[in-house]
Parts: sequence; C-alpha cells; structure tokens
Amino acid sequence: MDTLGIYIHIPFCGKKCGYCNFYSVGYSKEKIRLYVNAVRRNIKYYSDKSKITDTVYFGGGTPSLLSAEQISDILNDIRNNFVLSENAEITLEANPVMMKNIGDIKSAGVNRLSIGVQSMVDGELEFLGRLHNAEKAEQAVYSAFNAGCENISCDLMTAIPKQDFKSLEYSIEKLCSLPIKHISSYILKVEENTPFYDNNISDILPNEETTAQLYLKTVELLEKHGFYQYEISNFAKKGFESRHNTRYWKCLDYIGIGASAHSCYKNKRFCVPNDIDKFIENNIQPVEITDENPCGFEEYSMLRLRLKEGLDLRKFPDRKIIIEKKIPALLKAGYAEYDGNTISLTPKGFLMSNSVITYLIF
Repeated sequence: MDTLGIYIHIPFCGKKCGYCNFYSVGYSKEKIRLYVNAVRRNIKYYSDKSKITDTVYFGGGTPSLLSAEQISDILNDIRNNFVLSENAEITLEANPVMMKNIGDIKSAGVNRLSIGVQSMVDGELEFLGRLHNAEKAEQAVYSAFNAGCENISCDLMTAIPKQDFKSLEYSIEKLCSLPIKHISSYILKVEENTPFYDNNISDILPNEETTAQLYLKTVELLEKHGFYQYEISNFAKKGFESRHNTRYWKCLDYIGIGASAHSCYKNKRFCVPNDIDKFIENNIQPVEITDENPCGFEEYSMLRLRLKEGLDLRKFPDRKIIIEKKIPALLKAGYAEYDGNTISLTPKGFLMSNSVITYLIF
C-alpha cells in the first residue's frame, strides 16, 4: 500500500520574527478555535483510506499555541479518516517559550518536537527578535525530554550579523550537549516583505565567503558530534531523519491543510491562499493548482540532489549518458561524488546547489 503524509499549517504567532516570510498572523483563542474547526472539516473532506498515512506534521507559525485537546482532536480525526500507521512520525513545531503541557501533547500522539532555538548566544537571539534566551531554550529541550519526548529537533541559524566561528561553535557545542536527535541548520536570508528587508539588514550580513565558511564549519562540527548531513540543511543521528520532510524531497504524496498549505496529491500540486478568514469561512479549503504534472525528471532530480543519498541515474537511462559527460567537471571542483550510478553533492556542492543542479540537469 502506498504511503501518505499530512501537513497541518497553524499560521498563528505570538510575535512575528523580523526575518520570517512564512504566512502567519497574530492569534486569539477564538480565532484558533474557529481555525481548528476548519482544519477538522477538511480532514474529513480529504479522507483517504487507500494509503497508509505514516507522517503528520504541524507546522507554522507556532503550532505549540494550540491546546493539547485541540491537537488531540485533530489527530483523532486523522485516525478516523485515514489509515494512520502505528509507528507514524507525528511532529509539532514549537516555540521554546510557548510549550505548555508537553506531557499532554505527547499523550495526544505527538512523538517528535521541532523546537525553534536558532542560537544559543543571547546576543544573536536578541538580534533575531526571539522571545527566548539560551537558558529558556535549554529548559524547553529538557522539559520535552523529561516529558518522554525522545525525538527532538532544534533549529540553528547561521550567518547572523556579527556571528563568528567562535560563537557558532559555542551554539553547536551547547546544542549537541542536549538530548536531541536532529538539527535543521539554515543560513539567514533576508526575504522581501519582511522587517529585515525593510530595515536593510542584508547590508550587515556576513559576506559570501564568510557565509560559506560558516556553513562548512557547521557541517564539520555537527558531523563530529554524530549528526550526519542527510540534506542540504538537515542533520540527524542515525535513524532520526525527518521522515515527513523527506517526503518532499522524494516526491511522495502529502496533503496540506490550512491557510498557505501546499500539497502534492493525486498527481497535482496545489496550494491554499494566504487568507485565514477565507479558510475558516469555506466549508472546504479553496485551492489553486500550481502544477498539473509534478515530479517530472527535472523537478525530481532537483529534489533528490538536495539529499545526501543523491540521484540514481539508473532510473533515467536515456539521460544517464548526457549527465555523465558533465560529472567530471563537478568531481574536479569538489562539488560532487559519483559511484558510477548515483551522483550526490558534497557540502561544497550544496553551497552551490542551484548552479550545480542547473548545470547538471538542464
């Protein structure tokens, strides 16, 4: 039986971070109540027992703003309308200062937490506009672990203004001393329509060379601590890779529910408009088709090359000969590795992934 993932977008935040361009709004208990009701309606609408649902992901926004009861209600609806596997990975993104009743959340069925730490240096957290400091981040991790959640991921941000190798190493050492299994490490990028963009923060970001060195140092330090790189921005202890996010990179089916959620389902890509009120008001979430024929060779290859396991060219014998002619140049530059069948990017190649993948595939 084929598998399926479910993504639930919770677009509410206690405070919008200056660098974030994901869709989110301020929250109220009443608005969240109405939103959860709409999520539950849509779960019933998309009911599909033809596949085994093996991942559920609550993303945001700040999903930890939901009560344990609301999370439990959503998961019970998923169990009633989908075939949820016994060992399904059920992830909840959480803010370190908005993690209430972790024990109850775990009892509801959540078995993986992704905590938005970003840094273990107070000055960097203050610059990013985070509501927590390093101590609160550490307390949040231990609180989750002591409540019985053993599969914990933390976010780490690099190339923050004034960040240097010493402060980066300090953050990584502190994170790796905590009882966590996974780290998602992102380079700070200033996106349009964010306060960081309006305030010209890009002018004080580390230069390209320093950013690259910080990235490579991150890979080196995390792997030294047993967090192996399995994707451009993701590192895990063996067996603790994000199963849900891996669905995206392997072009596997998932249904997205909620304002701004995306789906790849029944050979279509579609998304929900960035409008909470419209999502709440409609019995069924409105969607816009973004791709009538997803996961063709180019898209599949681009996604697979984000993964350390790379692209198996045996699946595309008609393309293999053409691509093989381009591989020697990548090997010489140290951007890729090739075993005669599978090509994968090195950390240096990941830094240039857009250019390398374009050169290789198109």
